[in-house]
Amino acid sequence: MARLEGKTAVITGAADGIGHAIAQAMAREGAHVFLGDIADSAGEDFAAALRAAGHRADYVHCDVSKEADIAGLIDSAIDKTGHLDILVNNAAIAIGGMPVHEMTDEQWHRLISVNLTSVFRGCKYALPHMIAQKSGSIINMASAQGHIGLDGWTAYAGAKGAVMAMTRQMAVEFGPMNVRINSISPGTINTPMNDRLIKEIGGNLAKAWVKMHPLGRIGEPSEVAEAAVYLASDAAGFTTGTDLRVDGGLTAAPRYVPELL
Repeated sequence: MARLEGKTAVITGAADGIGHAIAQAMAREGAHVFLGDIADSAGEDFAAALRAAGHRADYVHCDVSKEADIAGLIDSAIDKTGHLDILVNNAAIAIGGMPVHEMTDEQWHRLISVNLTSVFRGCKYALPHMIAQKSGSIINMASAQGHIGLDGWTAYAGAKGAVMAMTRQMAVEFGPMNVRINSISPGTINTPMNDRLIKEIGGNLAKAWVKMHPLGRIGEPSEVAEAAVYLASDAAGFTTGTDLRVDGGLTAAPRYVPELL
């Protein structure tokens, strides 16, 4: 039997990268997936492709920096299926290679809005439904950056560290209602967002990322997706308040190689 058969899953940032892989994996495991993103063409095409493959999928435009969009995404899932079993707060942006004193307030607030406030809002609108049905799994996307320090990543690390702290707190608060809340901390993953960073920052960033991971490579979105499916499934029924690191050993033995940057 598929691991997520009959479940409803909402995934933000689902049009590409890690979110795309998570949505695809959850759909294959039987979930009805609701894909939230701002890339409407890519999102609609992805949902159509999933349906053509025999899966249940809907795309909903969702700018996670806007509270009404997040509420609307959750409402769409409830209106169509009557329940919400899984929420993956995945959408994020990256502003890397920038020291704190060079970052503008606008950049700071934009990153915090997308990477942190959206997690609060996703949980805010999902939790009432999960509490009412006395079950649910929330997965918040954190990062290895929330565990270790790297030059130029203070804002991003601050947001992701806060995501982990929120996850622990909510796991304690809502565990008695049978709502499990966990986070995932990926290392460097082969995504369009990281491709853009390589072009923006330049140098030997791609080579440095490989050397920083003890496994000698960066990860694939599908590897993070498998972790998300596990946390969403009944197999993780006694797992809450944890941060699952899918990072190729990066946080166990960070190998910082600034000479390559």
